[in-house]
Amino acid sequence: MSTTTVGTTPTQQEPRPAFHRLQRGQVIGGILLLALITIVVLTAFGEPMWQLLGFGTLLLSVVIVVLLALGVLLITLGIAAITRRRTRIMPWLGRFFRLLLVLGALLAALAGAMFGSQLHTSTPPILGADGKPLPGSIAALEQVTLNGSQEWISIRGKNMRNPVLLQLDGGPGGSYMAHLRTSYPTLEDHFIVVAWDQPGAGKSYNAVPIGSLTIDRYVSDAHALIQLLCTRFHQNKIYLTGDSWGTVPGILLVQRYPELFYAYVGTGQRTSVLEDDRMGYALALKIAAERGDTATVEKLRHNGPPPYLGSDPLDRLWKNFDYLAVLDFYAWEHIKPEKTAGLPAMMSWMGQEDGLVDKVNFFRGLYDTFAVVYPQLYAIDFSTQATRLGAPVYFLQGRWDLEEMGSLLERYYRVLQAPHKELIYFENSAHTPPGDEPSKFVDVLVNHILPQTYH
Repeated sequence: MSTTTVGTTPTQQEPRPAFHRLQRGQVIGGILLLALITIVVLTAFGEPMWQLLGFGTLLLSVVIVVLLALGVLLITLGIAAITRRRTRIMPWLGRFFRLLLVLGALLAALAGAMFGSQLHTSTPPILGADGKPLPGSIAALEQVTLNGSQEWISIRGKNMRNPVLLQLDGGPGGSYMAHLRTSYPTLEDHFIVVAWDQPGAGKSYNAVPIGSLTIDRYVSDAHALIQLLCTRFHQNKIYLTGDSWGTVPGILLVQRYPELFYAYVGTGQRTSVLEDDRMGYALALKIAAERGDTATVEKLRHNGPPPYLGSDPLDRLWKNFDYLAVLDFYAWEHIKPEKTAGLPAMMSWMGQEDGLVDKVNFFRGLYDTFAVVYPQLYAIDFSTQATRLGAPVYFLQGRWDLEEMGSLLERYYRVLQAPHKELIYFENSAHTPPGDEPSKFVDVLVNHILPQTYH
């Protein structure tokens, strides 16, 4: 007796459209590769392209950082999906190959972004009403030779016959080119505004070996730059502004070369650095105790008062930050900075003046250069070392500046002898009046100091 097995015959599926036959990994990888290329291009060309899309500088930087992080992560997954193959022979070889491919793609993308961004650094032109570069204006990003080292400056102004204004940034190791341009554009109506990346900062990070930096080197390089600017623009004097650390070489320059300056303007003016730091530490300890912040009190007591001169630069940096953070947050609670102040100076690295390498060096400068130079400031006490200056002096002091105590600045102001001197308080500012009250800062420079001193 025979039996018959009844079963079902598998039905052959109809061919799928070509798109559906593609590996999902290929589709995902292709899309992500295109996204990464787009990110690289936008990063390379920087601020101008993003401005065409209507983005501000702050949003630009946030978007770039987020997209780069996501792009690196997602393209890695995409390439892994594209190259995934199962093999019975030597499966480790396939994994090794995929790893090399992923790393190669990431390195190529990173190298392209870094090279492209450095290649296209610039400062945007100053435009007239017709949208074209304003005749007679200057907008330049240049490398200059100062005492044998290659250092970077930006020069911006609507009229090359206007007086030169040179800004000495804070830090040590700070770089604020884009901040100066974006926060105070109206200064360019009245001055040729020069921003200088000092040795060990931003674009000039590698200009001089970091370990060899001294206060005298900064003064010497600044003097060489001032002479260069006077020659180039056919002027005998310039205006000098200094912020925080920049006020130290600023005062020394006016003391040594008074004939070169129409006026000196100091914001966040440092006077007696070690005394000021010790007062700030004591005040921070008091504020933390009054607020019942036992953790901060314990940390500050463990750190002890300045100076911090240990062998670990990172440890010194954080000990300074521990008490300065208490002071700054306390000050910010008592001021009402302008909403139009724009980017904080610390976010200047987002501008198109800096490529990706420069942006990395922005933070390296604030760490490496600060660690080398800041301990040298403990020997500074202008109330005994610079009591006579030969050019007009203006101190623009934040009422809530707790990094440079107003009492110490007032003491210095009382003993200072100068052809003309003024101490002007900014009531809604802390350590950085130009950033907290930019419109008042510009108004004082343009409508008060300039008419008094430019003849």
